[in-house]
Amino acid sequence: MANVNLQGMGVALITPFLKNEDVDYEALIRMVDYLLDNGTDYIVALGTTAETITLSDDEKKKVTRVIVERVNSRIPIVLGIGGNCTHCSIAQINRTDLAGIDAILSVVPYYNKPTQEGLYQHFKAIAQVSPLPIVLYNVPSRTMTNMSAETTLRLAHELDSVIAIKEASGNFAQVGEIIKHKPTGFQVISGDDGVTFPLIAIGAAGVISVLGNAFPSEFSRMVHLALDGDYLKAREIHLRFNELIDLLFVDGSPAGIKSTLHLMGFVENKLRLPLVPARIVTYEKIRNVLLSLNVNIK
Repeated sequence: MANVNLQGMGVALITPFLKNEDVDYEALIRMVDYLLDNGTDYIVALGTTAETITLSDDEKKKVTRVIVERVNSRIPIVLGIGGNCTHCSIAQINRTDLAGIDAILSVVPYYNKPTQEGLYQHFKAIAQVSPLPIVLYNVPSRTMTNMSAETTLRLAHELDSVIAIKEASGNFAQVGEIIKHKPTGFQVISGDDGVTFPLIAIGAAGVISVLGNAFPSEFSRMVHLALDGDYLKAREIHLRFNELIDLLFVDGSPAGIKSTLHLMGFVENKLRLPLVPARIVTYEKIRNVLLSLNVNIK
């Protein structure tokens, strides 16, 4: 199984929708081209930001193929496959065309609140059948279950195919424990734009970014400056986008980033229920921040 280097800035790619809620494949291609042309290190397809849970199986297949064909092996692609049913996740991996995909991002099971042993056995079962490397995804604010540093390290040390974790717990002590004791080659990736800079400073490999959908060049530069140890210049960019990053999540994700991309002329400001667009007050705050950043508003 080939290893995958996920250092730098990955982008959790949105799924654009038309006003009638059909997938806007033309906008999707424009988004992929924009990311490819502006310093994105890899793309994460069908993650949380993609509203994947609202897509049909046929739409997931087509979205994946469009991304794979457009990227054309120029940068790695990580595909989101996971859920709260272990056997279902395995079945999905087995029936998915993984041509052109480099790794699988698999989220901590949600709703049924497994124990740490349950989490270990869940990911072990997935890793043992997956033909691709696995990136763990810990996001307790969504799953209501935190995967401990001990469980993450157990998986990282015992399973060669578990190559990284997207850590969005917000717990710096936990992330630091993983970084301190991880095996060589295992990568710890920030799952939150707002804490990427300090996490890189303690040894994280980069970020899977929401903001990167709109500002791939700038945020990628921040990530790489920090990775190179140029913290003064990296901090300047981090602070420049701090207010916007907060606004992206005021009304939930991806409502904030879709408002941003709509203002920038990339996509319709459309989500699928149960998600709805950001409130007007948030939309206008985003507009004002973009103007302060000298962004051309459409």
